[in-house]
Amino acid sequence: IDTIPEDLFESARLDGANDVIIFFKIILPIAKPILVTVALFVAVTQWNSWFDAYLFTSSQDLKPMQSILVEILNQYQTGDSQSSQMSAAAAGRTTTPDSIRMAATIVSTIPIIIVYPFIQKYFVKGMMIGAVKS
Repeated sequence: IDTIPEDLFESARLDGANDVIIFFKIILPIAKPILVTVALFVAVTQWNSWFDAYLFTSSQDLKPMQSILVEILNQYQTGDSQSSQMSAAAAGRTTTPDSIRMAATIVSTIPIIIVYPFIQKYFVKGMMIGAVKS
């Protein structure tokens, strides 16, 4: 906000705009890419925060998806994936611990992947604002 030229505020005041109108009509549209970026970072952080629910929630019905994902990943964590694949093939199973871990990871990342194209235009706009020289 400090980098916005003071002339822009002065011309808005000459046109009869008060501080509220200046904020909503000038400052907020210019700062929209920054606000969307911060909102995306906060959303991804909250989406990936599984540890609080892992510690404080004992009911399986109340646990968020990320907490369940960590339990699945820990359940199928193996030190030697080759031996686990060989034992799975010998037992006649076609699903291996690696495939279960990969599927659980993909399922948990799909919502963020779906949201990103809708907000990508704000990232591009923010980069273009920074690239323009005056």
